[in-house]
Amino acid sequence: MRPIPRSSRFRNGGVSFWFRESGLPERRAALPGDADYDVCVVGAGYTGLWTAYYLKKAQPDLRVAVVEREFAGFGASGRNGGWLSAEFAGSRERYARSHGKSAMIALQRAMMATVDEVVSVAEAEGIEADIVKGGMRLVATNAAQRERLAEEIDYLQEWGYWPDDIHLVEADHEPRLAVHGAVAAAYSPHAARVQPAKLATGLARVVEALGVDVYEDTAVREIRPRSGAARPAAVTDHGTVYADHVVRATEGFTSTLRGQRREWLPMNSSMIATEPIAPALWEKIGWSGREVLGDTAHSYVYAQRTADDRIAIGGRGVPYRFGSAQDRDGATQPQAIAELWRALTRMFPDVADVPVEHAWSGVLGVPRDWCPTVHLDAETGLGWAGGYVGSGVATSNLAGRTLRDLVLGRETDLTRLPWVGHQVRGWEPEPLRWVGTQVIYGLYRTADRRESRTPEERAHTSRFAGLATRIAGR
Repeated sequence: MRPIPRSSRFRNGGVSFWFRESGLPERRAALPGDADYDVCVVGAGYTGLWTAYYLKKAQPDLRVAVVEREFAGFGASGRNGGWLSAEFAGSRERYARSHGKSAMIALQRAMMATVDEVVSVAEAEGIEADIVKGGMRLVATNAAQRERLAEEIDYLQEWGYWPDDIHLVEADHEPRLAVHGAVAAAYSPHAARVQPAKLATGLARVVEALGVDVYEDTAVREIRPRSGAARPAAVTDHGTVYADHVVRATEGFTSTLRGQRREWLPMNSSMIATEPIAPALWEKIGWSGREVLGDTAHSYVYAQRTADDRIAIGGRGVPYRFGSAQDRDGATQPQAIAELWRALTRMFPDVADVPVEHAWSGVLGVPRDWCPTVHLDAETGLGWAGGYVGSGVATSNLAGRTLRDLVLGRETDLTRLPWVGHQVRGWEPEPLRWVGTQVIYGLYRTADRRESRTPEERAHTSRFAGLATRIAGR
């Protein structure tokens, strides 16, 4: 394999390329000591910030605090691939069993509306996050992927997508996007490209201007439920925050809280970004519509054309570290960088000589049944949302609006959606958790290799992928 070309400005980690571009924010003050609020939100990522935003917009006199271990957007919110899409993780059948198929369809339609909600709020609040609503392009590069893509479209059209919402497109579909080896492609208008860090830091500024107290450099060690006369509380190194409601919005960092180690698996996802690509190469590639781009492999990748004409591409890489360990600075492993570069150059061979300028990683939350949830327990005063399994840019906004209604005691269309109150058992203890994850992703990679080598007339989804999905419990 040829060496990966690296820029003279190459950097691995440093949170993410997105923060390198926009600059790390100046840190806000830490919690000064014990405090009392109506609502305390733990975590200043998208979920926490959207929850605080909608609460203050709905009830300006509400006393709301957001408590963050690092700084706003430090986690997945400032490291993701910038896909603001209507994709929703989790088993639709599982939600339908508890609430009916129509409720799951309503949830999917709510996700579509959420894309426009984020775009409109960003515009109204003056958040400049390089947003372009160009839709989503999914490509298949072998016969098995093509079959799977067609089946997925048929499946989605049974669960809330109409033909205009997702459909197959011809190779010459405008705007043109020339992916090498593509044998089929699908398009959905319900997606936008964003610069994730700009969205997070901009939203934090707006929330603070509304009167929310945002405390950074304040690690929450434990969240305590209501107990008798004792109010719910978030216990930090700098003091304890007491509130009528404490909302956990920690996603992939949930395992760092006392008693939550097995709640959600912290799954690692890695990314690389190239140097800016020359206009002559873009003429060959196309991508003038700035769609977000993904493939239909089992070890799939996701990509965007950035505002300054780079390609940023991500995937699972090394998905899980033993004991739910996390790298706080965002450094990613050489193996993950190599896999992403190979994926990039398979899709776009003409960029093989364009140097990679940045690599980074982050963690996302994965529940045991791979289904996201939002919930508020009236008895304990504790709420939470997350487990987005990599589809959190839009889902977190829907969660924030839903938590607003739950905290304010409103019964709305949002609080009746089937992910509200969804609960699942925790993950297995180590070493079963680590072994299981390695086996699952090893099987998915094996399936991808076999599918790419199988003659077209015999090409179907590999049985190895089916085995991995059964082991995962998806």
